Amino acid sequence: MTTLTPDQPQQAGVVEPRMLISPELFGRLTARIEADHYLPAEHAEAIMEQALGFLYTCARNPGVALTPSPQVDLGWHAFLTYTREYATFCETVAGWFIHHQPDEPGTVDRSAGLTRLGQTIAAMRAAGVTVRPELWLLPAACSQCYAGCTDDPSPIEGADQ
Repeated sequence: MTTLTPDQPQQAGVVEPRMLISPELFGRLTARIEADHYLPAEHAEAIMEQALGFLYTCARNPGVALTPSPQVDLGWHAFLTYTREYATFCETVAGWFIHHQPDEPGTVDRSAGLTRLGQTIAAMRAAGVTVRPELWLLPAACSQCYAGCTDDPSPIEGADQ
């Protein structure tokens, strides 16, 4: 397991989120995601890697309101269920407990949420975390699909890079 401190400088592209926890814990967390959400192992692993990268980014950006995508949030929720391991991770990586504070229903409009997602992705990339866009894209807000509408434009600047 890699031990990181908040004052370590970051170089682009060097953070491997999976290495922030033990292989045994990573396996337990991905198994939890697989079982709870009926997902294949590869997808559960990708979710957990992105959740760890997100949490690492939160640690590097104290006081900034970062937000996970709904898929990445599944990994954060899985980690939160292992309270001792999660608390140790937070102390090691951030130096404090990274709280999960969900938005209250109806308090954040879609546009504001998309802006926060874009800011989160930019912060992750700046922290050296590889972003998997397929886990960050949200379903399109579409109505009357029978009329031939198309998906909303990607909310993530540079998601196809």
